[in-house]
Amino acid sequence: MPVTLKVMRKTLRLLAITLAICACDRVKAPVYERVASGVWKVEVGTPDKVNLLNVLQTSPKFAAINALEEVPLPVDKDKITMEVFDGKTYLRFPLDRGERLYGLGLNFKSVAQRGSIKRLHVDHYGGSDNGRTHAPVPFFVSSKGYGVLINSARYIDVYAGTSVRKDSENPPEIKNRNADKDWSARPYSDNLEFLVPAKGAELVFFSGKTMLDVVKRFNLYNGGGPLPPKWGLGFWQRVPALFSEEDVYNEVGGFRERNFPLSVIGLEPGWMTCSYPCSYQWDTGRFPDPDGFVGRLADEGIKVNLWMNPGVAPGCDVAREVRPYTGTHTEWNGLLPDYSLPEVREIMGRCFRNNAIDKGVSGFKMDENDGYDSWFAPDVARYPSGISGEQMRQLYGSLMQRFMTELYREKNLRTYGLVRAGNAGTTSFPFVIYNDYYNHRDFITALVNCSFIGVLWTPEVRASKTSEEWLRRMQTVCFSPLAMLNAWADGTKPWSFPDVEERVKEVMTLRMRLIPYLYTAFARYALEGEPPVRAMALEPGFEGEAPNDQFMVGESLLVAPLFAGETERKVILPAGRWYDFYTGELAGTGEVITVAPGLDRIPVFVRDGGIIPMFDPMTNVPAGPCPVTACVYGKRAAACDLYDDDGLTYDYEKGAFTWIRLTADPASASGQAIVPEGGTVWSFSGYEFKFMTK
Repeated sequence: MPVTLKVMRKTLRLLAITLAICACDRVKAPVYERVASGVWKVEVGTPDKVNLLNVLQTSPKFAAINALEEVPLPVDKDKITMEVFDGKTYLRFPLDRGERLYGLGLNFKSVAQRGSIKRLHVDHYGGSDNGRTHAPVPFFVSSKGYGVLINSARYIDVYAGTSVRKDSENPPEIKNRNADKDWSARPYSDNLEFLVPAKGAELVFFSGKTMLDVVKRFNLYNGGGPLPPKWGLGFWQRVPALFSEEDVYNEVGGFRERNFPLSVIGLEPGWMTCSYPCSYQWDTGRFPDPDGFVGRLADEGIKVNLWMNPGVAPGCDVAREVRPYTGTHTEWNGLLPDYSLPEVREIMGRCFRNNAIDKGVSGFKMDENDGYDSWFAPDVARYPSGISGEQMRQLYGSLMQRFMTELYREKNLRTYGLVRAGNAGTTSFPFVIYNDYYNHRDFITALVNCSFIGVLWTPEVRASKTSEEWLRRMQTVCFSPLAMLNAWADGTKPWSFPDVEERVKEVMTLRMRLIPYLYTAFARYALEGEPPVRAMALEPGFEGEAPNDQFMVGESLLVAPLFAGETERKVILPAGRWYDFYTGELAGTGEVITVAPGLDRIPVFVRDGGIIPMFDPMTNVPAGPCPVTACVYGKRAAACDLYDDDGLTYDYEKGAFTWIRLTADPASASGQAIVPEGGTVWSFSGYEFKFMTK
């Protein structure tokens, strides 16, 4: 009898432990609701009322998604677990051996994410891929052909193949550190786990024949990419903080006298009467006639972009009216408007219309909405909308993007600008992320990573220690979503290093010449969801991990930057023939090559049958039609589509655009441009075909 009682007690104790381990809030079996071709939505527990997408009123492009081939989810749903415990949501996805993971935020040092641990948290990037970054998008892409968005505006913990469960179906081999030399503190893990600090979450699943198809679906679900105005793809220059109107005219004159390209001038905080916090009112001492100033530059084909940050100066014109709709905490003594509220968008909208947009200002650089814990509002902050401080930190930059985009949409004008923070849902907004971190190699890694998460990033050029570094950085920015020199702090100009001045001018001019090609790439982003700059892992015919130092631009260009101190580098060419962009010579076929192009050139390669439409050299983006040279690579018949619209308005969303078919036959050295019947052409006045491969 004593033995039986002892056994019963032990059994009850084990049962209690088991119940404690398994105790979860009641969660219904997940229902996968199909919302479009290859897209499913799942709700776990009780999701927050506010999430990354609904606060932005994101509108998926369902027609474009449904045009993609239906592909089932290539993962066993029974092996995905979703449960709520201790007021938090636990998610687990199985990982196969060899399965690769990408995404999980704008990372600067790593592309493949399997083996990483992160807390996805909007912040200024601090030098470590720990999840604190400008765009911590909670979306991953698997090499199996699927991806998942965790649509929650919370700080989400990620364990990407780092933890080992005792119930694992593929457990690691147990090794004895005392005896096994290959013992590792990081044993093999077959699961991807997330912890969402909320009683539920919405998940959106995406499938595809390839990872690129998955990413395209994700981008289209987020509204498709932005289509910048054509002038936005020109060359940008930002001027010192306290420049006056005359200083800006002199700066523009320097570009004109030296025949350097210039499309946009960016004014830093000194355009305002007060900054840190901001008045958003022109300083009439430095700019006595803002309307005339903006108009004079417009007459020269140059747009004006204005710096701003979120903090509203307590004494400025708009402060009293907006104050009731601001958070409990300030940023550098500036009031933080709750941009989720229509009252704020109305009040601040009048401010920006009157002081900037109605004067012809083309757009904004929206600074310091990413945070550093020491100066952005803390998580204990409260906002009148009821959005928590944590959620607002994840959403603030996104809300500002939405707000500013809507102001320009009211005028049926496209804008293009810069921002320090974004998240899921901002794919369609015309803003490019930048920061104050300044490592050239890491900038390229970020450029590669942005293609997985639906945001844009620019490796802007600031200062350089040598002329070699200056030129290498300028070569890189030529192939960026936004080509900008932001060296106002030390006054460096494109011509500041005389020994590379002409080479810098050449690469800036190349940027201008590539606008027809780049604009077409952005049109595909907007209409089809294909990133204009993308990782090699998304390239058909590429096998293995994505390198962090080369990338694709548009359909046909492979770019492999060199960095200061390097004279040669290895380039991984995907399957098929690839040709040197500059000479047309065969570079290789699905192999690893070593190139040593000298200082003059950044290595660029074109796929077989690629056609690169280019303008003639120019210093700013023309308002009217210009001749196009179609450069043809390889010896087989080639074809591509060239996109055109008015370059300024949103009329393209109503069908006011044209796809021009370019075809070329190297054998007969002939080519033609086919404009569909009734199609309008806004930008091109003629077509010359240049056959690069002899």
